[in-house]
Amino acid sequence: MQTIAETLVAARVCGGIGRAAIQWQAEQDGVDESAVRARMRGTLAVMRQSVQDGLNPAMRSLSGRVGGQAAKLAAFGQPDRMGLLGTACAYALAVAESNACMGKIVAAPTAGSCGILPGVLLAVQEKEGFSDDMLVTALFTAAAVGRAIALQATVSGAEGGCQAECGSAAGMAAAALTELYGGTPQQAADACAFALMNMLGLVCDPVQGLVEIPCVYRNAGGAAQALTAAQLALSGVACPIPCDEMILAMKDVGDAMPPSLRETGEGGCAACGGLCVR
Repeated sequence: MQTIAETLVAARVCGGIGRAAIQWQAEQDGVDESAVRARMRGTLAVMRQSVQDGLNPAMRSLSGRVGGQAAKLAAFGQPDRMGLLGTACAYALAVAESNACMGKIVAAPTAGSCGILPGVLLAVQEKEGFSDDMLVTALFTAAAVGRAIALQATVSGAEGGCQAECGSAAGMAAAALTELYGGTPQQAADACAFALMNMLGLVCDPVQGLVEIPCVYRNAGGAAQALTAAQLALSGVACPIPCDEMILAMKDVGDAMPPSLRETGEGGCAACGGLCVR
């Protein structure tokens, strides 16, 4: 399953991308499917804890520029002022802040984009009551999509810009969310393609080389993009560009980016001089 097209073939046989990924991983590891599911449950537990850690209003990074914002966003959304979107964005921001503050997170697919997938899935679980077992399957959906992106393009900001980090994470989350809501494998692929399309060209420009600004805020934005992409696909809107082609388009755009926009600290937000802490 090196491409989305190959993944869809396996998904049709197994009844979903997540189920196909579980079977593939079990075969690769030479273990029962229950063993790989158990390992993913451990990953889910880390994700859940990183949300709680990041919601601590007293948390601050060593630079003092990051921490406490997720708590503000979560408080603003109570009681259900901004609904699922507000919760997902707050949770995504919380995980990203936890990472910046040296907390334990799951790179999904990278540390810089670690909040998007857990933020979306855990917010949806709260709203809809999905079980942990259902989230585990969804995480395998995300893993299969992320693998196809990594093999065909990149998930490195230094190589492909933030589109390769937060964009890929949004695509993974959109596909996972689509299958979680009962969408078909093709709809999940369309959701990923929409997310990549909407985040195409996003640059990697961390201020002073720290995974703080604008990185943590882009996790909140990526969560919103994932929700939008999944909603498009689940409503029956088909992406006009196949997912594998969008992945290759992202690679081409990343290759065309000047070095100043690929994690060198020379362009974009990193070149702004008006940084302040409020």
